[in-house]
Amino acid sequence: MLRMGRPARRLPGPTRAALVSLYRELARRGMNAGSSGNVSARTHAGMLITPTGCSAESLTSRGLVAMALDGAVRGKATPSSEWSMHAAIYTAFPAATWIVHTHADACTALACMNEGLPGFHYMVTRFGGDDVRCAPYVTFGTPDLAVVAAQALQGRTACLLGNHGMIVHGRTMQEALTSSVLLETLCRQYLLGRAAGAVRLLTSEEMQAAHERFKTYGSSPRQ
Repeated sequence: MLRMGRPARRLPGPTRAALVSLYRELARRGMNAGSSGNVSARTHAGMLITPTGCSAESLTSRGLVAMALDGAVRGKATPSSEWSMHAAIYTAFPAATWIVHTHADACTALACMNEGLPGFHYMVTRFGGDDVRCAPYVTFGTPDLAVVAAQALQGRTACLLGNHGMIVHGRTMQEALTSSVLLETLCRQYLLGRAAGAVRLLTSEEMQAAHERFKTYGSSPRQ
């Protein structure tokens, strides 16, 4: 249950502006439509999250909701109905600093099949494991959804939400955005492959080799 706290204390402008920019960018890329999806950023006092019922067109920096992870809200604004899922992720994963939740088409289509994303492509390892799990369907905006999402994210930075959508967390805004776009891209590619025929999954040895390769990927070559 939400609890009203002290009047909202102004959070750093750059954080508020970045969160609005992130939400609008997701809409621009077709990852959200209307008031679907939500984003948040960890703060020293809890988190800053998009309000309930907002859209890319209506969201402003002043409309963002500052709240504690226990549900105490600073001010009178109402946070996204999924605030408890964000709070559970910040509580369970100290490295999580930004969270993106969307109803992106391919991710949602696969989630509606109640299937996770298997290791069909080496880029799946970018989410921390050999697959991306799908949490079972639970009514949106409930504490139960927060629990199953946090469970599905163990050892991962992304998961699908059964008959719902997807959620990812990152250490930076750009990392969270990039991860959400990558997950949508991979889900779309996997579904395209499934539509064309049987998809070959990589072996555990091949996935492990990809994990090892990414440890040095992008590093400057030694002289």
